[in-house]
Amino acid sequence: MLEIKNLNFSYSRKSRLIENFSMTLEAGTVCGLLGKNGAGKSTLIYLICGLLKPQGGEIDFDGYSPIKRNPAFLEDVFLVPEEFNLPNITLSDYIKVNAPFYSYFSEEHLNKYLEIFELTPDLHLGKLSMGQKKKAFISFAMACNTRLLILDEPTNGLDISAKRSFRKAIAECMSEEKSILISTHQVYDVDKILDHVIITDRKGVLLNSSLIDIASKYKFSFTTDRDRAARAIISLDVPGGYNIAEPLEDPMEETEVNLETLFEMIQQNASGIK
Repeated sequence: MLEIKNLNFSYSRKSRLIENFSMTLEAGTVCGLLGKNGAGKSTLIYLICGLLKPQGGEIDFDGYSPIKRNPAFLEDVFLVPEEFNLPNITLSDYIKVNAPFYSYFSEEHLNKYLEIFELTPDLHLGKLSMGQKKKAFISFAMACNTRLLILDEPTNGLDISAKRSFRKAIAECMSEEKSILISTHQVYDVDKILDHVIITDRKGVLLNSSLIDIASKYKFSFTTDRDRAARAIISLDVPGGYNIAEPLEDPMEETEVNLETLFEMIQQNASGIK
């Protein structure tokens, strides 16, 4: 669905924020985009959406170059940025203005997502709290049924109950034709819904893999055994012991990927893991 080749971008002449960056995103995946602060995740998202122009390399979304802003491309991609403003109007008026730009928008789907977030269709956008605005905007974004939905830090500002509703809404929204790209630092908010993960730095992709493939090679667990932690590929101090990752010796053993542990493992030894 999405292919990026040798992408370059900078905001200044002194240093490149994104350099020779390449990645692919397949259809039918909920993909987590992880990276340190300043690694260029938000900039990468704006480049994918055509809001910034690449200074080198190519971005291809199903045959379209995002920067050309082709209407067929624009109606098939939706971005929910980390920070946004909504107009001081009712949701119904917002739908009248914006829904016509998206051929597959479904008011039935919108009402379903609003119900999951415990919101009603008669709400007024100007009277909502920041958390409620995020829930309403995410609901509208999912109801547009674009093939690519990009969410930048979607759980920021949501309470515990709303984060649980967010995960349920994502599960309801997904299909084999769609992909959802979630850029986040809050790995515990999304680790149960991801089936793919991309870990990046400024120079490219450190890891681009399904969680199934990762779990087939590494075992993630908690231990209080200091010697075992010392022998592990990565060991993170946590209350009462250590979160560790080890090579998976028994291919029949099931293991659940710990995204925080995985992230630190890749940051410390990306070339070795590859």
